[in-house]
Amino acid sequence: MDIEQDIVIVGAGISGLTASLALHRYGLRSLVLESSECLRTTGYALTLWPNAWRALDAVGVGDHLRQHSVPFRGIQVGSVDTGFPTGELAFEQNKYGKHECRRVRRKGLLEALEKELPQGTIWYSSKVVSIEESGHSKLVQLADGCVIRTKVVIGCDGVNSVVAKWLGLPTPISAGRSSIRGFAEYPAGHSFKPNFYIYFGGGVRFGFVPCDDKSISWFCNFNLSNATWHQNMSEEPVKLKAFVLSKIVNIPREVSDIVQRTEVGSISCAELKMRLPWDILLRDIAKSSICVAGDALHPMTPDLGQGGCSALEDGVILARCIGESFLKIPRKDVGDGKEDVDPKVVAFKKGVENYAKERRWRSFSLIAAAYAIGFVQASENKFICFLREKFLSMLTVAAVLKMADFDCGNLDIYRRFS
Repeated sequence: MDIEQDIVIVGAGISGLTASLALHRYGLRSLVLESSECLRTTGYALTLWPNAWRALDAVGVGDHLRQHSVPFRGIQVGSVDTGFPTGELAFEQNKYGKHECRRVRRKGLLEALEKELPQGTIWYSSKVVSIEESGHSKLVQLADGCVIRTKVVIGCDGVNSVVAKWLGLPTPISAGRSSIRGFAEYPAGHSFKPNFYIYFGGGVRFGFVPCDDKSISWFCNFNLSNATWHQNMSEEPVKLKAFVLSKIVNIPREVSDIVQRTEVGSISCAELKMRLPWDILLRDIAKSSICVAGDALHPMTPDLGQGGCSALEDGVILARCIGESFLKIPRKDVGDGKEDVDPKVVAFKKGVENYAKERRWRSFSLIAAAYAIGFVQASENKFICFLREKFLSMLTVAAVLKMADFDCGNLDIYRRFS
């Protein structure tokens, strides 16, 4: 079966659904290809910083998600080595304030975006196996034999992106660390305030965030060179749990109890991957109306908490660049002209190029800052540990907030096309 569709998005993750919805706000229909049988709602929850809420407001789902989340009051920082607090930073208590930060279930976020899309936008069980150019068109080949002829291909297909490989972007590398994550439930409720809690030192970065008054998600990022870590632990939740507890023995008992009460079925481990930041500057992130977004563009360590947030940014900015370029076409020229002179081809190409220009340095900065902050917070070097205990701990937290204070802008929709 062969079909035609102007815009094809590969991957129904955060960036893919956001881009599709933002394009829909401009009246531009897209087809989202998802390899799994349904929405990929694995993962418990994610922290959404101010830049994420601005993006969600731009596509019109921010207020809905606010109703199902609690704003954080601030960040509390402590030492893994001593268990003592080293600082606290309070947020502005303003719904649309500079530091609006909330924890949202990943499933709820994806479903909120999906619900706003026209029926039939997402094709599930649609795995892309190849992309070819045919004149100004791109031929997207699916595993089931279907070929989709399109003018634009947007790769939102994660760390192992097929689209990124087509563009020639190198495979993401190991960051030298892994992350153990868990989700603890408190049927009778817990007593933690709605803050972001983080402890670091000794090669470990441990933190937790209340999702609501009856559940808490936590993480433990650690150096793969850790003497007590063995690779065979990664598939054994019981050993993962014991490993984390062995690393936080000095943390207050009520904190370590979060890990202790976590069911083994709610614990997972993954090696952290990242794209070398200079690859963003030196390689093509967009070419011939084909581009990448989200983890396909800038896989990074989680030390900024910006994976999902920056994916939302990407989706809004990409749609605006394409939408504004498309809106500049005189109405009489929008139609089914010959492919080599079709003004839509020119508009889409320009939009994708503008997106690449706008996101290149932001993506570089996110990857570099995340790695640098994680390096400082988890370092075992005695000199860095000394500096961290004296003043770097709160500086790294301030850097997290600075990177989160980004405005992707609104969708300036003043004309729509079907």
